[in-house]
Parts: sequence; structure tokens; C-alpha cells
Amino acid sequence: MAGGAAPARGALLSALLWAAAAAAVGPEGSPAPSAFGRVYRGNVNISAERVYAFAYRSQPGQVDAVRVYVNSSSENLQYPVLFVVRQQKGVLSWQVPLIFRGLYQRTYNYQEVSRTLCPSEPTTETGSSDQIIFVDVASMAPFNIAYELLVTRLENFQLETNKAFNFTASPSQPQYFLYRFPQDVDSVIIKVASDAVYPCSVVSVQDIVCPVYDLDHNVEFNGVYQSMTKQAAITVQRKDFPGEQFFVVFVIKPEDYACGGSVPSSVHGNVNRTWNLQRTKNLQVTIVPSVKKSVYVQAMFFSFLSFLSFYLGSVVVAFVHYIRVQRKASAGRLCPEDGSGIMTSSQPITASTPEGSSYGAIDESSSSGGRQFSSPEGRPRAGSDTDSSVEEESDFDTMPEIESDKNIIRTKVFLYLSDLSRKDRRIVSKKYKIYFWNIITIAVFYALPVIQLVITYQTVVNVTGNQDICYYNFLCAHPLGVLSAFNNILSNAGHMLLGFLFLLIVLRRDILHRRAMEMKDVYTLDYGIPKHFGLFYAMGIALMMEGVLSACYHVCPNYSNFQFDTSFMYMIAGLCMLKLYQTRHPDINASAYSAYASFAVVICLAVLGVVFGKNDIWFWVIFSIIHVLASLALSTQIYYMGRFKIDLGMFRRAVMVLYTDCIQRCSRPMYMDRMVLLIVGNLVNWSFAIFGLVYRPRDFASYILGIFICNLLLYLAFYIIMKLRSSEKLLPIPMFCIVATAVVWAAALYFFFQTLSSWEETPAESREKNRPCILLGFFDDHDVWHFLSAAALFFSFLVLLTLDDDLDVVRRDKIPVF
Repeated sequence: MAGGAAPARGALLSALLWAAAAAAVGPEGSPAPSAFGRVYRGNVNISAERVYAFAYRSQPGQVDAVRVYVNSSSENLQYPVLFVVRQQKGVLSWQVPLIFRGLYQRTYNYQEVSRTLCPSEPTTETGSSDQIIFVDVASMAPFNIAYELLVTRLENFQLETNKAFNFTASPSQPQYFLYRFPQDVDSVIIKVASDAVYPCSVVSVQDIVCPVYDLDHNVEFNGVYQSMTKQAAITVQRKDFPGEQFFVVFVIKPEDYACGGSVPSSVHGNVNRTWNLQRTKNLQVTIVPSVKKSVYVQAMFFSFLSFLSFYLGSVVVAFVHYIRVQRKASAGRLCPEDGSGIMTSSQPITASTPEGSSYGAIDESSSSGGRQFSSPEGRPRAGSDTDSSVEEESDFDTMPEIESDKNIIRTKVFLYLSDLSRKDRRIVSKKYKIYFWNIITIAVFYALPVIQLVITYQTVVNVTGNQDICYYNFLCAHPLGVLSAFNNILSNAGHMLLGFLFLLIVLRRDILHRRAMEMKDVYTLDYGIPKHFGLFYAMGIALMMEGVLSACYHVCPNYSNFQFDTSFMYMIAGLCMLKLYQTRHPDINASAYSAYASFAVVICLAVLGVVFGKNDIWFWVIFSIIHVLASLALSTQIYYMGRFKIDLGMFRRAVMVLYTDCIQRCSRPMYMDRMVLLIVGNLVNWSFAIFGLVYRPRDFASYILGIFICNLLLYLAFYIIMKLRSSEKLLPIPMFCIVATAVVWAAALYFFFQTLSSWEETPAESREKNRPCILLGFFDDHDVWHFLSAAALFFSFLVLLTLDDDLDVVRRDKIPVF
């Protein structure tokens, strides 16, 4: 049987060739049977065309691909040479010269064209099958046009796993190859590399469907694609291809503007437009398996367990603190951490406030034995934060004598905390709680449209297959469900977990403080920094929202939604500065409404800067003026403790102050420490303004964030220096938090500056910065930045929370204001 089958197949193949020859006899009567690998030359015109027949035998389980190369010396666009290739299940046609259109309707003509024909499907029969291909060559020209034809069978059409393959392509000579998933691989990464930046190219992954879209004008019609300069990477999952195989298509674009390159100034006239040599690109493709499902599980466990260890550490610290409190309570001593201890009568306190006794002052009548529960002067104290109709925020200065003397008090050369903690504690606490409720409202109204928008972005990416929309690190982008880069979203869990932990820590302190207030403990009433937790709660919510919005941004990071990732960063930096200032100025800190209004202005400026800040010098001039004036206005308010009125007459008053203090007689500043801080702060901010005006950085959002962070660090450094200068000390916990903050921030910033993508550039240029994963084979440098920045922010918040714990046993009329 086997011996008889071979002659039968040979007879069938001969019959096919004879039929092709009979059908292909043209006006000149030339024979049509043709051979692979042989160059055929000829002429065609309106009355003469050629038909070539190529027959071959396909072996079982084998994918046969055929490539057709054609060339014509004619540049006449009116009478092109037409090539039509007919296969068993399809027709492919093109003309020579082949015309490509670029930007502004520029045209580029190519006289050499080669195309890969859609391969025949692997046969499931036990025997081989015979195939035949017809190539028709024709032209409507009234004169002869010469052409060349070469048809070859491709030997390296199927790509192999973990094996690099090198090839060349050009706009008129695209390439594509077949890949089949191995049995044990569910996901692969297609890595494409080139030594040359240009010409710009496109990498596409398409299903096994004919025709294959392999030209510049149609490559985007099917599958997933991305532009490329030096490297590209596409993650492909088995579940997306029912046949467990796909085509990898490589197309060279006729122009480079899509990849950030320049466009020729003029392409016209009778010049040779055959650009094949200039537009040829050498490429290397390697397909490697992606991570397995077990790696996803390990990464999720790592992310959550890493941050849950912070919870465990906090429980341990709280337990140790509780033991210390119990021991000190049994010994009749005060716990300096939360002010909830007990005062004995062994050493009666006899002191008074220098400028009248009021909230925060100590009376001499406290020398009686036992615990001291009542406030000096017999005035009832605010023992709780319960709401009352008389506590509305119409005017915080509820006592007439405060209004009459606060101008005098706040302009003293040496201020103490008792001078700036004179208002009713319940009303001041309500004022700071507005920060908490307002930021929750802002978070809800801000986050909902953001989530809807990024869902739309991800849907568009999944439906269109255009991976140029989102700026991922494609060499380390692990999909899950509809999400293209799940690892970038998972790494933001730390912000939410640590933000919630900080809220729990603040809540514990708040509860202990309320209990002490209900007991009318004198150390809580008259000693240490007044405890107001509204700003701390707001900081915790801001940290959680930074995680939420950063995750939303990384669903599809791009130019249009970068402000989502930075908005709450501005708010965190601003709230930290406000909290630091509130510590020693509880009565005169900014209200929540003015603070959040200022943040809204900053976010608006950030959006305008992203839109207009690239090339418009007028924007930078306006922004620099606003920046300098805002710095001066804020400095004036800080220097004069809020007593300098900002109105139409402020310029006249400022000129008078400068004239009397600097020109008429050069006198020493009344508040030297404040003056030094404000001079340094203004120099830093003016330097930022000049830098922005001169260099006009493209990343305007990060530029503003840098301004906030530098001001925060400057103020924190000033605060710690002044604290040590005032003979105050740092307890072990805040000292540990300061060291941890510095170390973790240094490590975090190292990974932050490892740029892996940039929406300031084209998608192809951004992919040049892509790098492989560095942690667990799942997380990249930016994910590590997310982990470390969450921990750094958490430690930073703890610094602000615990920095002044050493003052819990110091009277407020002995705590200096700076």
C-alpha cells in the first residue's frame, strides 16, 4: 500500500501542475509551472500578463510558509505592476511601486516588496497533502514593464521557546512568525530587541486568521500591538488564543514621528523614493515563559505579610508600653507617653503663667494632697469633645479678655505654649476634626470618577489591543483578569494597610487621652503639647487614599491621569507641615477650609502645568510670580503669628516696615529664629522658581511635589534643631522613627529614580527604559518604591506623632514656641 500511495500522489501533483500550465498560458504562450528558489524575470503590459504556478507537498503536522519577493524598476504610479497570489483559502494582492502614506499625506514609494503568505494549516491526515499557489503578474500599461519574481519556502517560520531568532524587516518587507504554546506554559513574554533606535517599528500579536495584517496601514486592525524603537515586550496568555498558537508580526513604519523621531521636511519632486536601504531594521525576537500562578500567590502573601508585620510590631510596642504604664502607676509615677498617669503630692507644683493664668496655666493652689482634678482658678475645664450648640466655629475666641490681649501676647519676643493654647480645647478640637471629615468627603468625590475613568482606559486597551495607551514596564507587567499590570496595583497595598494601622495608633492615643480628660488628670490638662488628633486622622486617610489613587493610576499610567498619583501626595506633605506648625501654635493654625482650598489651587496649577508647562514660557512666568508671592505672604503670616492682615493696605504696611527696620535704622529682627527659618525657606522657594523659569522641567507634577517635600524637610529639620537647642530631648521611640524614616526614604528614593517608563515621551521611547523584575520575579523597581515609600511615610507620621512625647511632664508655660 505504501509503495502504491507515492506514485498516486506524484500523479496528482503532476495533474495539478498540468492544469496550472493550461490555465496560465498567456498571450505569449509562456509555460506557467515554476520552481521555488528561482528568480523569474519578464515583462507585462495591457495585453500580456503572466501566471506562475508553484506546487509543493505538505507533510503531516508541518506548517508550510511561503514568501514571495517581487521587484520592478518602473516608478510610474499611473501604471503599477499588479501582483495577485491565489491560495486554497485566500487571495493576497499588492502593487509595485507600493505606496505608503505618512504624516500630512506624504507618500513613500517602494519598488521592492516581499510578503509572507498565510500558511496552510497543519494537516490532521495520516498522509501528506499537495498544495498549489498561483501568482498572477499584470499591468494596464500600454508599454512593457519589467519585473522580477522569487518565491521561497521558509524554513524558520515557527519560533521556539527560549531561543533567540534574528531577522530583518522594512516597510515593504514585513515579517511574521508562528508560535505555539508548549504544554506546560500558560503565559509567555515576547521580547523584541534591536541595536538601532530607528526606523520606528510595530510589534503585533494576532490570532491564526487569514489574511494576516502586516502592513503599516492595517497592522492595527487585529490583535495586540505596540510601537518600538530599541525594545518591546508583550505578555501573551494561552487563554486568549483557543488554538493555543498565534502570529507575531513585525512592521516597519515609513516615518519615525510615532516613535519620537523627526519627519522629513519635504518629500517631493522626481527623486528616487525607494527607501529600502534606509528603512531596514535588524530585529531579534525571544519568547520566554512568564511567571506561573504560584508566583502570583507568593507575591500576594509577601505583600500582605510584610505589612502585617508592622501590625505585629505595633502590638508588641503597645503591650510593652502598657506594662510600663502599669509599673509606673503602681509606683505613683507618670507615664510620659500619653499623659494618663497619676501625680502624687510629694512635690507640690507652685508656678504661674507670666502673662495671666488661663488655659494651659498652673495655679499655686495645687499643693493639697492626692490627685489634682480641678483646673486653676476654679474654672471648669473641657473634659470631653462632646458636641454642643455653643461650640460652633463662629469665633474661637470665646472669652472677651482673649480678644483684647491676643495682639499683645502673640507679639511678645519670647512666646511659650501657654500663650498659644488659650482657646477652649473642645472648640479647637472640633476645628481640627473638620480636617478629618473634609478629607473623607474629598476622597469619596475624587476617587469615584477616577475609578470609573481608569476602568474605561483598561477596557479600551483590552478591546482595541493598543498597548501604546498605557505606559507600563512591559518587561515586568503581569496581568490578572482584565488588569494588564497587576503587580503595580498590588504593590500599593502597603499604603492602605499602613494608613489604616496609623489610624488605629492615633485612635488608641485619642481614647487614652479622652479617658485622662474625663478623669481631669492635671498632666493631661496643663502639661505637654495639647492633644488634637484631627490632623493625624486626616493624615491616615490621606495615606490610604494615596494607595487607592496610585493603584488607579497604575491601572493605565499615562499623560492624562498622572495627577491621580500625585494629588494626595501634595495633601500629605501639606498636612504634615500643618501638623508640625500646629504642635506649638494650636490656637492660630489654618482652618480646614482654607487649607483644602489651598490644596485645590495647587492641584489646579499642577494640571495646568502638565498641559501648558512644556513649551509655554508665559505659564512659567505666571507660576513663578505666584510661587514667590505665596512664599512671601505665608512667611509674613508665620513671622507675625497671623496678626499681619492681608488686604489692600498690606503693601503699604510692608513698605513701612522695610523702611523703618531696614533703611531708617537697621535693627535686629525681633524674632531671630523665625527670621532665619523664613529667610532660608524663601531662598529655597525662590531657587525653585528660578530653576523652573530657566529649565522648564517637563514633569511639572513632580516639580511641585519636590517643592512641597523640600519645604517639609526644611521645616522638620528646623523644628528638631530648635527642639534640641531648647534643651528638649528625643525619646527612644521618636529617635528610632527618625532613623528609620531617613534610612527607608533613602532606599525608597533610590528605587524611585530608577525610571522604568515615562509618559513625557512617546510609548516607544518609554519602552527603552523598561527593565525586568527584581523582586520574586514579580515586582520591578517601581513596585519596590511603592513598598518602601509606604513604610517611609508611616515612619514619618510616627515621627510627628511621638516627637514631643518628652514634653508630657513639662508645664506649657515652660515650653517655648518656635
